[in-house]
Amino acid sequence: MTLAETLWRGGLARIALARRKPTGDVPVGPTPTAAAPRTDTPQLRDWIGVLAMGTGLFMAIMDVQIVTSSLTQIQGGLSASTDEIAWVQTAYLVADVVMVPMCGFMSRLLSTRVLFVIAALGFTGASVLCATATSLGEMIVYRAMQGFCGGAITPTVWPVIYTKFQGRHLATVISIISVILSLSSTVGPTVGGFLTDTLSWHWLFLVNIVPGVVVAAVVWVTIDLDKPDLSLLRDFDLVGVLLMASFLGCLEYSLHEGPRWGWLDDDTIRISVIVSVVGGGLFFWRVLTYRQPIVDLRTFLNRNFSFGTFFTFTMGVGMYGTTYLVPLFLAQVRGYSPLQIGLIVVVTGLVTMVMSPVSTRIARLLDLRVMLAIGFGLFAYSMYLTATLTNQTGFWELFVPLAVRGLGLICCYLPANMIAMGTLQPAALRNAAGLYNLSRDLGGAIGLATIVTQMNERLHFHWNRLIEHVNMARPVVRQFLEAQANRLEGRISGESSRAAVKMLSNAVQREALVLTYNDLLLLIGALFVVGLMLLPFVSRPRSFLSH
Repeated sequence: MTLAETLWRGGLARIALARRKPTGDVPVGPTPTAAAPRTDTPQLRDWIGVLAMGTGLFMAIMDVQIVTSSLTQIQGGLSASTDEIAWVQTAYLVADVVMVPMCGFMSRLLSTRVLFVIAALGFTGASVLCATATSLGEMIVYRAMQGFCGGAITPTVWPVIYTKFQGRHLATVISIISVILSLSSTVGPTVGGFLTDTLSWHWLFLVNIVPGVVVAAVVWVTIDLDKPDLSLLRDFDLVGVLLMASFLGCLEYSLHEGPRWGWLDDDTIRISVIVSVVGGGLFFWRVLTYRQPIVDLRTFLNRNFSFGTFFTFTMGVGMYGTTYLVPLFLAQVRGYSPLQIGLIVVVTGLVTMVMSPVSTRIARLLDLRVMLAIGFGLFAYSMYLTATLTNQTGFWELFVPLAVRGLGLICCYLPANMIAMGTLQPAALRNAAGLYNLSRDLGGAIGLATIVTQMNERLHFHWNRLIEHVNMARPVVRQFLEAQANRLEGRISGESSRAAVKMLSNAVQREALVLTYNDLLLLIGALFVVGLMLLPFVSRPRSFLSH
């Protein structure tokens, strides 16, 4: 019997035991025990199964970003406004955030294999529905369905890896997963741009059909770790699920829509905030007192796990935030096509792919805290470099900042994972995997909502500041208007002066946008500096790669 079977077949008695013994600082990680022996060499079917699950992971994460370089085309196809179209991403992330913490319970209930296959097929079906959407409302519903299924794919990969692999094999698998995590979040805009330019935006979703079906079939044949335990349905915490959904959903809605409607001045926003606060309080009370909670928050009693999830939360903000901001800047300010945008932002993914084998060796040689400090420092520095955007910034101006960001990310994935998981008891691993992935996805959701909020505020601030210096009393303004009016005199009969004023207004708007993007990038960099300052409080973790 494997370690996974020992843990997962324990049912309610095992859950009760885990709750009576909070997670301690015992550096056990995924090492084998006397009660759960396993072979040193994984079989070929294990490699095939995990690689198939990695492909599903790639699809689930990439679909968050695949639409970023094509938002303008989707916006036109769905007749949505610029503010509304952000919900194409936000809906996915909110549903993902609700599902991820439930995966520990769902995998015990259905088994890992059944849960993953259902999620993969549901993700594929929701992708087909997204391609058929004809309105923004339909797209939001279908993207939420897609995100809900994608949220079940991500956490189930880690317990399988920790159970099937160890030592150098584990190092290889973690390296592969690190590449998948990085590439899936960076090549999305490139793939999306190519599909949109070559075919149409509908193929952003139709492209998931064949790999989704193949992944589900391969995992069904190769992965068989545990059996379903339907007896868990007797104490299924439906109330906890509803409270969690209302808490996270209303929180995201409030953050996203608040700036547009004056925050608490709007009745809907005010009600949403109240529901989020009340629902959040009741949710935390429920999971701490119910005999079989949908998610066990006692795992956060482990100091390293708490810090590790914060670091992963920070990485989620940086990963999703920059992959949203840079393509949007290139589209709004430079007017680049989706394919041009994709070819620029793919630099980060290519750097992480090339450096991934090196990152495993670095993790063997350095203290994981030092490695994570290097990663956070490089990411913060890349934000500083990127925050020098101008209205002429293009590929070569962004090449070095994007490459440095890729180096920073690849130095973050391994140590953040090991810091969070390296001091947990085996019984806490399943629940911890869901919370760990939740922290990254929640960071992405809250980060995007905050970015949209701050973007509106900073744009208004910079516009007001710039417009103070654009008046007819200044000679340079009069010279600009006269020069443009003279240049347009022969092209626009009788309207050259008005056209010159319009050109000046557009120039001010463009510069306000550039300054706004720079502010937001610096804000993300500051969050990584905060994470860097917290590293001295982390206990020395034990690297999985040394086993």
